Amino acid sequence: MTISENIKKYRSELPEGVKLVAISKTKPNEDLMEAYEAGQRIFGENKIQEMTDKWEQLPKDIEWHMVGHVQRNKVKYMAPYVSLIHAVDSLKLLKEINKRAKQNERTIHCLLQIKIAEEDSKFGISRDEARDILESEAYQKMKHARIVGLMGMATFTDDEAQVRQEFERLQHIAADFQKDFPELTEVSMGMSGDYHIALECGTTMVRIGSSIFGERNYN
Repeated sequence: MTISENIKKYRSELPEGVKLVAISKTKPNEDLMEAYEAGQRIFGENKIQEMTDKWEQLPKDIEWHMVGHVQRNKVKYMAPYVSLIHAVDSLKLLKEINKRAKQNERTIHCLLQIKIAEEDSKFGISRDEARDILESEAYQKMKHARIVGLMGMATFTDDEAQVRQEFERLQHIAADFQKDFPELTEVSMGMSGDYHIALECGTTMVRIGSSIFGERNYN
């Protein structure tokens, strides 16, 4: 299937209210434009420099999501345009996002990355650490960085029961937080291999890459 056929397939499969983030890292602009012409407007990247290059060259109505781990010293490069940062895992990073967004006279939406996987290689913070950030005076005073939900990555495993358990854990944390922070409406979970399970567990945003664009080229 072509990229545009894949986009149409996912758009028809996803329930209303679930956003498709097309993960376009390492892919050339021609591939993104094929997805764009099929109606896709949200693209996710995991390297700020690559995302910035694409932002400069591609249509300005694209919504750019940063889905990878963010280094504080690189926030300034994406602050003029990024729509959503999925992997916020510290108050320090949030302060930098707020500072750079203010300089650009805009507000940047963020998700707190909760560590739900058992793999050590996955980034993220605990439920308690996330609550501490949300309740902190420093965050309450921010005008230019807004936390709008949570993100999590399940363990890379064929054990669907484990993946389901991890996604359900994130959904429970999100539901708990929404009682005190009703603005936390987004739950970003689910990728090419496990998005079906994420849909059953209440995701509002799936991050699909290789199933749309084919295998990545890291050369």
